[in-house]
Amino acid sequence: MAKKDPADYTVEEKLKTLYELQTILSEIDKIKILRGELPLEVKDLEDEIVGLGTRIENINGEIKTVRENIVAFREEMEKAKANIEKYTADQNNVRNNREFDLLNKEIEYNNLVIEHDEKKINEARNQEKYKGEELEKAQFMLEERKKDLEMKRNELEEIVTETKAEEEKLREQARNLELLIEPRLLASFKRIRKSTRNGLGIVYVDRDACAGCFSKIPSQRQLDIRMRKKIIVCENCGRIMIDPELAGVQQAQPAEAPTPKKRGIRRAKAE
Repeated sequence: MAKKDPADYTVEEKLKTLYELQTILSEIDKIKILRGELPLEVKDLEDEIVGLGTRIENINGEIKTVRENIVAFREEMEKAKANIEKYTADQNNVRNNREFDLLNKEIEYNNLVIEHDEKKINEARNQEKYKGEELEKAQFMLEERKKDLEMKRNELEEIVTETKAEEEKLREQARNLELLIEPRLLASFKRIRKSTRNGLGIVYVDRDACAGCFSKIPSQRQLDIRMRKKIIVCENCGRIMIDPELAGVQQAQPAEAPTPKKRGIRRAKAE
């Protein structure tokens, strides 16, 4: 027997299939709500851990650079000290005051180099200390976030394990139903679901109003919905409308107002 094309289904069949799909998807949404914010929290922690790892790597790089600078300043100081010893010794062999003054200027210059390098080394050591403290804090924070991530992952895994079988069953049912809905209608339904806060793409008429946005529905439009001859959407929220009977929803009938009792007319007694 040839499989029926979804486009050949009647409007009533399309609406009923859509509502069945909505019911299943709502059950899946409930499972997601049960998981709460845990998936987002896990993702945020994973991102934070990656960020902390990069930060620690950068701090280590900065500390390495500072230490290399300290070594370079020390080498420059040792070179300046050697120059001072050399120029001081050369002053004993000068032939005139001009040569002595030139050597003296070189000694003064190298003393300035030593002072400058000592200052830079002290600054670098302070920077190294600060970076070391920053590194220690980042490493501590990284370990704490790893512990938090492990705890959140365990919580999420526990919930997923409890609901996995049910969710997979529901998703399989949803996939089978989607095959019975024409692509354009299915795409519209999914678009509506995505744009609504509660994920409802098709709703029934409840007490003369849309069960999605609670806007009043005119009587003629309600009649059109009950006729099931065309796809009708709520004029306010854009959700697809279905009548309660087709959705299989039993609605409470409004209680009838009690009939007022007639008062008897008392006749005056003749005197």
